[in-house]
Amino acid sequence: MGDLFDQVGNLLNSFDQFGQTYFSFFVEQNTWIFIILTCMLGGGAAFAAGRSLALSWRPYRLLFIYMLIFTCGIRFLHVALFESALTSLQYYISHGLVIQLCAFPGYRMTMARQMAEKYRFAFVRTRRHSRRGK
Repeated sequence: MGDLFDQVGNLLNSFDQFGQTYFSFFVEQNTWIFIILTCMLGGGAAFAAGRSLALSWRPYRLLFIYMLIFTCGIRFLHVALFESALTSLQYYISHGLVIQLCAFPGYRMTMARQMAEKYRFAFVRTRRHSRRGK
């Protein structure tokens, strides 16, 4: 049983080294910290925020501005929990990019569904993210 845990530990360490080598623009300290905190928790919250902005019929530019502010919160969590650099522009931009990429599909999917349901006479939902005129 100890060999299994050693193999899993070696696999996780090799993935962390791979992430720090090839994703150094995104990963500051540890690949797992980036995946769990920024991608999963931050991305999930950004997706939900995109949906909520679409449900209130807000324009996309507000989503962009709100996600910039939200990225500050994610960066603060990196600083508070893992002692990362707060004023690192490189990681603010990279984490902001990930957050924006997670928020946009939530906004688009909800807006496409709303437009197709509310304005059935003018729009038909073609795919999950898009609509077209009749």
